Amino acid sequence: MSDEIVFYTNPRSRGLIAAWMLEELGAPYRTEILEFDTTMKGPDYLRVNPMGKVPAIRHRGQVVTEASAICLYLADAFPEAGLLPAPEHRAAYFRWTVFAAGPFEQATTNAALGVAVAPEQRRMMGYGAGVEQVLDALETALEGDYIAGPTFSAADVYVGAQLAWQLQFGLVPARPAFAAYVERLSRRPAFQRTLGQVGR
Repeated sequence: MSDEIVFYTNPRSRGLIAAWMLEELGAPYRTEILEFDTTMKGPDYLRVNPMGKVPAIRHRGQVVTEASAICLYLADAFPEAGLLPAPEHRAAYFRWTVFAAGPFEQATTNAALGVAVAPEQRRMMGYGAGVEQVLDALETALEGDYIAGPTFSAADVYVGAQLAWQLQFGLVPARPAFAAYVERLSRRPAFQRTLGQVGR
């Protein structure tokens, strides 16, 4: 069972979230770059992720897909990196990571696509009444420097990356709390190293 981390990605994808997490981790990893319409859909990679999407990692004989799951898994697998918060902050850690992967991304994507949900259908949606309700909820979590207690954690990687991307493309309004949070996180050396991967 290999302890090596194999990272499957494309630099112009959600793989950048996992790349940032790996850079924060500080553990060695090997990157396999896949192309969207060829190797990502080829039989070799479909055995890794039948969805034919990135990112994915292979570690200790296991495959993890989905950027949020990768962040949570790596923080747990490498506790020495300090990206798993203290037990008293774990509730917020899990809550806001999953919130960003679920209601936040669903609501903002539907809003960007112009998908309108009728009032009588809202109870079917994980994001409730709409994107404004989701943004209001997330804003309540950003009163401190970090989203899950007093220290930076894997939750900040995932939530911060989601917000940074959404702000970059104007998919969410630049509320002061959002802009300040992303600006703080973007000063981290691991974030800056990850940005350098985009041009690869």
